Amino acid sequence: MNTQLPEPNSDERAHSDQLAALLRNEIRANGSMPFSRWMELCLYAPGLGYYSAGRTKFGAAGDFVTAPELGSLYARCLARAFAPTLGALGADADVLELGGGSGAFAVDALRELAAMEALPRRFLILEPSADLAARQRARIAAELPADVAARAQWIARPPERGWHGVLFANEVVDALPTTRFTLLEGEVHEEHVALDGGGRFVRVDRPADLLVANAVRHLERALGTPFVDGYRSEVLPQLPYWMQAVAATLEAGVALFVDYGYPRAEYYLPTRSDGTLVCHYRHRAHADPLHWPGLTDITAFVDFTALAEAGVGAGFDFVGYAPQGQFLLASGLLDLVDDGLPEIERVQRVAEAKRLTLPGDMGERFQAIAFARGGVDALPGLRAFDLSHRL
Repeated sequence: MNTQLPEPNSDERAHSDQLAALLRNEIRANGSMPFSRWMELCLYAPGLGYYSAGRTKFGAAGDFVTAPELGSLYARCLARAFAPTLGALGADADVLELGGGSGAFAVDALRELAAMEALPRRFLILEPSADLAARQRARIAAELPADVAARAQWIARPPERGWHGVLFANEVVDALPTTRFTLLEGEVHEEHVALDGGGRFVRVDRPADLLVANAVRHLERALGTPFVDGYRSEVLPQLPYWMQAVAATLEAGVALFVDYGYPRAEYYLPTRSDGTLVCHYRHRAHADPLHWPGLTDITAFVDFTALAEAGVGAGFDFVGYAPQGQFLLASGLLDLVDDGLPEIERVQRVAEAKRLTLPGDMGERFQAIAFARGGVDALPGLRAFDLSHRL
């Protein structure tokens, strides 16, 4: 257990204990649990998972800060980048945001699109957490005019019928339940969670099934070298199926994904021999995903090469791939920084723009990748700095 982390209060501890009991019961009933299943339950178990329960996740009062929480610049810049696509697609164009967070992105994007007279027909939010959806509804209703707020609608699953518009996901792929693998005597093993003799959670390795083994061998072929014994990392065998599930019905438009990660050759560097898994608890990063289940965010960096393969494999045209900072600057971020504001507000916006774009902050750690379908000419700011040769 990481003793450097703050202790939860009694209610939080009781909540974590409830989820821990559920996890123990499943392990006792079915045997050791693949790490991907552990992550799925810790994040999304109904009423108990990190994203399903009521504690604040985002911003200063939560566990981490996302780009939309810094201020309005991020959402306003992307709204301006989306507007030409929405206009070209016509009056029935929609925006679909995967995972609405606190609702900050929807509020600021809708406000900017309204100011540009470029509102989509609907601003759809696919939010698996009932608690987060309720918070988003309340925020949007409180902060936007009623006619603009009415464009926001919540859906429980991706659209089943064909639609036109923009699909957007900020820090979503990193939260997909990931598989952890390692090599033992040349054979692929999958990391599981089991119980020791005292009922405590422990991480163990088991021979991988065919799906996981094939995914790891695919990586080795793509990298041109086998993984050495003991090397441990993550892979998402389900990523192509997930991409099909969330984007298959987008008939014309653009899909933009922003997240932290690397191209494959950098993701699986020999020196990165314990993978990219990272946990967040009260603005502290740590490496113990078994610590306080249900209270700790668990993520893994994104293999952007795999994401590119999944998008093209789903029938999309590749648009571009670039660091977030360069993409935002090329999309007109600086035009939003100084527009006649009082000095103190201008200083705040400059600080926000620096966090979004500087290499030492979010500017290079976060990457943007986009796909298009239906002959749409989208996101010139992303194409301007396209680094797809690195993929």
